[in-house]
Amino acid sequence: MKNVEFPTTVSGLAWFKSSYSGAEGGQCVEVAAAPATVHVRDSKVTTGPVLTVSPSAWTEFVGLASKEC
Repeated sequence: MKNVEFPTTVSGLAWFKSSYSGAEGGQCVEVAAAPATVHVRDSKVTTGPVLTVSPSAWTEFVGLASKEC
């Protein structure tokens, strides 16, 4: 898995908040998919670091995480 941290923002992406995020805040993530990468950030700190992974790594992560829910 390739992890890259961007300084503040990745521009030109459509970010989507996790469907598990509630209206009262808490631990929330946002995801933006690009053709060759998937970007993940903290929805409360949108100018903070961004984790970037390959689409296959993201698919594997979501598959494993969904088994835990």
